[in-house]
Amino acid sequence: SPCDGEDRCSPPESELEELGFAGRAPAQGRTRAAGRPPVAAWAHCSAPARAAAAEGEAPSRWGRVAMAEPVQEELSALAAIFCGPDEWEVLSRSETDGTVFRILTKAAGHSDVDIPIELMFHLPVNYPSCLPGLSVHSEHLTRAQCVTVKEKLLEQAQNLLSEPMVHELVLWVQQNLRHLLHPPETRNGSEKCAFASSVTADDGLWITLLHLDHMRAKSKYVRTVERWASDLKLTGRLMFMGKIILILLQGDRNSIKEYLILQKTSKVDVDSSGKKCKEKMISVLFETKVQTEHKRFLAFEVKEYSSLDELQKEFETAGLKKLFSEFVFG
Repeated sequence: SPCDGEDRCSPPESELEELGFAGRAPAQGRTRAAGRPPVAAWAHCSAPARAAAAEGEAPSRWGRVAMAEPVQEELSALAAIFCGPDEWEVLSRSETDGTVFRILTKAAGHSDVDIPIELMFHLPVNYPSCLPGLSVHSEHLTRAQCVTVKEKLLEQAQNLLSEPMVHELVLWVQQNLRHLLHPPETRNGSEKCAFASSVTADDGLWITLLHLDHMRAKSKYVRTVERWASDLKLTGRLMFMGKIILILLQGDRNSIKEYLILQKTSKVDVDSSGKKCKEKMISVLFETKVQTEHKRFLAFEVKEYSSLDELQKEFETAGLKKLFSEFVFG
């Protein structure tokens, strides 16, 4: 992405501090396990940054974290390469669990139409000696297509072990997405059939009830929850009754787990000062395999209730009367 100046080419300072970035890295070219970024690639950055690049190291404004130098350089480079609005976001960083971040990019699909695609990476502490964790999401792809893209990316990653590979993987998906997609009408039809059969067979069908404390940016929050449910083929309800906010999810257990990861690691709301923040006030009230008395939800819906009795009736209709009594009313 083109960059207009130093500030625009940098993610929010708080995110860089959270990750422990040493600073920015080249906005072009690839960062290798050995070698340093070309000085020309730092032309858009400040004089101190260019001087540091000339010496073969990244600027030290944010300090360093306890990770291999090639990985530090890769993260710095990615932050500078994906410097457009919402293109790069650090979700979590831990000295024991590694770093989780997302990249929003575009790749050409059928008829060379650009498809927005979100790639979420988890770099374990021993990366790049091991594969990164990877998740693929797009409103324009089916769940099966996202799974296919993920599998192919992991195959590519096998060939890149021992060196930083995230930028290579992003470039690969940008260049090869169209070859991974079947004709839309064929794939969509098979996707619907596969999902219908999975709902009929209850083997992998689970139900989970979540409680949220509040939503400040309600409209955006609701749209995000609806998108996640759609991407993961989850059905159920997002329920509002006064100050009560509940999310009832039904679907494949692994998809529910993936939803919870998104819910807890994404900046989905805003804090009291209006800054984007992660959801820290969520709790899992209940989860179980779907039983014969439970209703099968056909879609994910957002519903408002004017009274507790109305909310209770929703649970009773779904065969969840006991769940309401124990976890909602109580």
